[in-house]
Amino acid sequence: MTTLNKLVAVVDDDEDVRALVRAGLQKERFLVREYSDGKGFLASLDTERPDLVVLDVLLPDVDGFDICRLLNENDALGSISVIILTARTEEVDRLVGLSLGADDYVVKPFSIKELVARVKAVLRRSEPKSSRARVDAGGGLFIDVDRMEAFFNGEPLELTLSEFYILKLLSSRIGWVFSREEILHHLWVAKKRATKTSVKVHMKRLRDKLGTVGKRIVYVQNGGYRLLRVDRDAPITEVGRYRPCPWCGVDVTTKLVFWDRDGGQHTEEGCAPLKGPKS
Repeated sequence: MTTLNKLVAVVDDDEDVRALVRAGLQKERFLVREYSDGKGFLASLDTERPDLVVLDVLLPDVDGFDICRLLNENDALGSISVIILTARTEEVDRLVGLSLGADDYVVKPFSIKELVARVKAVLRRSEPKSSRARVDAGGGLFIDVDRMEAFFNGEPLELTLSEFYILKLLSSRIGWVFSREEILHHLWVAKKRATKTSVKVHMKRLRDKLGTVGKRIVYVQNGGYRLLRVDRDAPITEVGRYRPCPWCGVDVTTKLVFWDRDGGQHTEEGCAPLKGPKS
């Protein structure tokens, strides 16, 4: 099982516990999102669905068992695996958690190595037996994780290891903004030395090698990089036509330097309301 594209939510009101779990999971190349209360986690489900949630029971606003029940009874959320992480040690609590749909139950204090192993085991059980580590990034772009190869329209792409790891990361969650820090961490875990400056260089070379597909890799101001979904890629037509800016979504012209309808300038380095020509 590859952990690269797996998103784990950690819901616990103890900041130290969240930090410990986050560090352990990120070391194994999981994506991690943290929540200090139940309502924040539930609200996040409208925009993103984690593959697994490490869930405390004694939250300040919502009982963790109630969250577990909600996930289990909702068809749209039922695929989210749940590991209860709590200080409750009574057998009845374990039985309640498991009966409500939890996949595993870990008692505090806990071993972070054991918790990570349990996370992997739960996700492994939830994967279809026939699943293959092949990512369809859309638009004819495929990434074979096991063979460490990338293809565009069936033709292999000649990428360096660093470029492949970056493309694999961006393709793991298409449309997701990965910060430079996350990309750096990913490269360091892969034992590929990198700095923030080298990330920018790798991105430029990767775009050049991908050709037209490279236009889907965009820089988000004060955020990082993401791979646009195919349905966001409007074809470039004659000069003067408008399409959504790939960085902020405002309608802009299709020139090399984009101008919006109000004269604002839009570039990879940022979108600002600067006055300029519209034609």
